[in-house]
Amino acid sequence: MNAAAMEQEYQRPALTQLSDEEELFRASIREFAEGEVRPRVEKMDHDAKLDPELIAQCFDLGLMAIETPEEYGGAGSTFFNAILAIEELARIDASTSVFVDVQNTLVTNAIIRYGTDDLKKKYLPQMAASKVGAYALSEAGSGSDAFALKTRAVDQGDHWEITGQKLWITNGNEAGIFIIFATIDPAAGYRGITAFVVEKEFAGFAVGKKEDKLGIRASSTTELILDGCKVPKENVLGEIGKGYKVSIETLNEGRIGIGAQMVGIAQGAYEAALKYTAEREQFGHAINQFQAIQFQLAEMAIDVETARLLVYNAARLKDAGKPFLKEAAMAKVYSSRVAERVASKAIELYGGYGYVKDYPVEKYWRDSKIGAIYEGTSNMQLQTIAKLITSGK
Repeated sequence: MNAAAMEQEYQRPALTQLSDEEELFRASIREFAEGEVRPRVEKMDHDAKLDPELIAQCFDLGLMAIETPEEYGGAGSTFFNAILAIEELARIDASTSVFVDVQNTLVTNAIIRYGTDDLKKKYLPQMAASKVGAYALSEAGSGSDAFALKTRAVDQGDHWEITGQKLWITNGNEAGIFIIFATIDPAAGYRGITAFVVEKEFAGFAVGKKEDKLGIRASSTTELILDGCKVPKENVLGEIGKGYKVSIETLNEGRIGIGAQMVGIAQGAYEAALKYTAEREQFGHAINQFQAIQFQLAEMAIDVETARLLVYNAARLKDAGKPFLKEAAMAKVYSSRVAERVASKAIELYGGYGYVKDYPVEKYWRDSKIGAIYEGTSNMQLQTIAKLITSGK
């Protein structure tokens, strides 16, 4: 296909230009975030727990089933709208953002893509109405080397029996539905990995220790303990031995969600710094009248907008059915760097006030650090990008 034909086939939209529907959706999420999330942020961060009333509101507003088809009780919307929601929530609170993110871009996404009709009919309506999802891949010795997992699934004839331990599981305390990755044959390497849908009430399943974290403190991060957990045969997600495909493809999309979360954090920190520097006076002037401050704000604005362009580009490509692996990795790496850099600069612009919990910017910085770690570390993303560009893709 020549260049002209390719251009005719796919007209790339202006990345930050939103349709009227997208603008309306963004506005509705921002109103919710400002009105319902912001008043709860300080207490949730202090208590290291999401407000149960806020969780219920996320379901009532349809935020937990943005892409879920209407026939299963969802909004039947786009991946891009899910990205807008994640960004807008992170602008106020990253914990609420990642709570919604994991539900949409990982758990629901995996069931929509790989679930049988029966699994979709059983679990998607529950997740649209009230059930929180969690995605359990990581283990003590299986982080970046995701396929070194030790959790074992044994075929017991009429059911599977899973034994092992999962770590660093987001939404662990709130979730009722888990996607668990286990190997049916350790000697087969990644070809033995299989994905299962596990309910919290299944015999042999338990939620363990909750981690005490630097940032995103209201988001629960827990261990999961599977001690001969009995899972029905029909709860295999995708094909037996093809769990690696489920994990790779869902995480590729999930990384765009993390990118959106980081853009939201950066935007929130930037806005806080912009407001503070207009109010803070030194030497008889608001400090934003000094060129040194203005230049720093300008650099922050450039960083935020550049990160947003990368994230939106990856999301638009995904919705258009185009390859987006490289773009998703770029978006995650760069946006996580931007979030940390902008939040750190915001602390400096606040001076001593930026270093105390009475003001918002120290939390943005704490929340930003996880972006370089979860759903694929920055080093792993760089490896992906390097492989793709050196192979001419």
